[in-house]
Formats: sequence, structure tokens, C-alpha cells
Amino acid sequence: MKRRPSLLFCVLMDLLGYASFSVPVVGELLDLAWAPVSSLIFLLAFGVRRGSAGAVFHFIEELLPGTDFIPSFTIMWFIQVGRLPSRRPLRLGSR
Repeated sequence: MKRRPSLLFCVLMDLLGYASFSVPVVGELLDLAWAPVSSLIFLLAFGVRRGSAGAVFHFIEELLPGTDFIPSFTIMWFIQVGRLPSRRPLRLGSR
């Protein structure tokens, strides 16, 4: 089974990205440096196969002004958890 980042890690990464949003004007300039760094972290955390599209979305989201509130890491965590196979057997009758 492949590893995925913890929910705590994802929430912390989203909070870190949101922190620049709290500093007017300077925060948006900080996002110019933070966008490629956080996208690389996103890619490393979720893997190239599953994280590439998310990393691109996250990069654009960090660069666009006023969109730092979108929790990209946490959304991807929930997407991955939703794709996990069920460990319970499928029952087709009512017993």
C-alpha cells in the first residue's frame, strides 16, 4: 500500500499557505515565491501519478490573488481517502 501524507500535514500546509493571505500586499508578493515551493511539496507528498494535476491547480491557486483560502492539500487528502478500496467484503443479501 502506498503511503500518503497525514491529514495533519495537509491542514498545516494549507494553513501555511493561508498565512500569507493575512498580510496585505506583501502576502501576495510572498505567494510568488511560495507557489512553486508548495507545488513541489504537493507533488512530493502525493506522488507524480496522482499529484501532478493537483500540483498544477495548487500552483495556479497560490498565484491568483484572493484564492489562498482554498485548502488544496486537504481536498487532495480527502480525494485519496475516498479512492481507497473497501476492506469489508461486499454482501449481496440481507442476512
